[in-house]
Amino acid sequence: MTRSSVRVRRSGRAVGATACVAAALIASAPCLPGDLSTGRPPGKPPSALAELGKHLFFDASLSASGRQSCATCHSPEFAYAPPNGRGVQLGGPSVDREGARAVPSLRYTLNRTPVWHREFVANPAERYREGEAPPTGGFGWDGRFDSLHEQAAFPLLAQNEMANTSPEDIASKLVHASYASEIRALIGRSAFADSSRLYAVALLAIERFELEDTSFHPFTSKYDDYLDGKTELSKQEARGLRLFDDTARGNCASCHPDDKGADGSHPLFTDYELEALGVPRNPEIRANAAPEYFDMGLCGPIRTDQASQTGYCGLFKTPTLRNVATRRAFFHNGRFHTLKDVLRFYATRDTDPATWYPASASGAVDLFDDLPTALRDNVDRREPPFTLHEHAAPLWSDDEIEDVLAFLKTLTDRDVVGLNP
Repeated sequence: MTRSSVRVRRSGRAVGATACVAAALIASAPCLPGDLSTGRPPGKPPSALAELGKHLFFDASLSASGRQSCATCHSPEFAYAPPNGRGVQLGGPSVDREGARAVPSLRYTLNRTPVWHREFVANPAERYREGEAPPTGGFGWDGRFDSLHEQAAFPLLAQNEMANTSPEDIASKLVHASYASEIRALIGRSAFADSSRLYAVALLAIERFELEDTSFHPFTSKYDDYLDGKTELSKQEARGLRLFDDTARGNCASCHPDDKGADGSHPLFTDYELEALGVPRNPEIRANAAPEYFDMGLCGPIRTDQASQTGYCGLFKTPTLRNVATRRAFFHNGRFHTLKDVLRFYATRDTDPATWYPASASGAVDLFDDLPTALRDNVDRREPPFTLHEHAAPLWSDDEIEDVLAFLKTLTDRDVVGLNP
């Protein structure tokens, strides 16, 4: 599906709890409609609820092991991404259970992510020629959460993550937290007698911290300075940007827009759409040792409400590319561990598939091996860079890959620039 399509969005608003919902839970006040606030005005300090959320975000005592907090996998020193190169992270009561998917960075996209929806292609001829538009938005690799407080509940309760047994389990830990007096000052002593309300406020507090704290969206990369006319790209970086934007070759900007918005806002390098890229199976993930196991993204096994939509199998949300050069695990399954290998995969997935996929029993390349055979037609082969054929010239030469890599390094924020592997 080309990104130039004329579409009608079902909803364009960002997800997230409204300020009035938070007020209603804290003060038992009525929630008035119409307040869609998701952030704080520039220069205004974080709210008391966001300050509470910061305590919660860094509190390892909220895990069954006592050794894991939100920040363990979303480290601010690593642009709110994992501090290691594991394809999937470990968690659980003894921190020895694997997560199901790679942990994404929390920087930048949280306060602009649209609710999960399917876009409608208004032009009938285009709809016939190119098919239906892919789903868009939501939090998580499969877009199953429509708010950050819903998303925050998942790692707290997942048995391969922070492994709490119930919301009441979390509430009981909050009663004895080192910052319990701050909770009491914010929502009153009576809240400690209502575990459901205490738990709900905790989730909203985490959400407010993620939306309000400027460390989640600093915009301090060289590319931000370039967009503001404060610096110039090097010749190599400029060549990489041209390749990134070239619709006939890289076509990267079709999924990772890199221009300023109409309001002057800086780009987040994601269109929030869910796509099937045919990323190879990752043998590092223990669950993948079972040949019948497949992580099919939007249609399961974690998300269940779209399981009947077989055309959605293998679709995962497009991540932001900001700070991508600091990462050490890429794609939903953490299959690749260097950004150069990611670019090589894009450049040669279709021209040299034997490099990336194993041989089948017949000796042929087992193309798109991380999906059941019947569902592999879902993988994108309609748009550049995925329109080439086996044995054709690769999308980019080795030198051009180095150019694109140089450009992507300009998306690294100043506080993590030293993390370039």
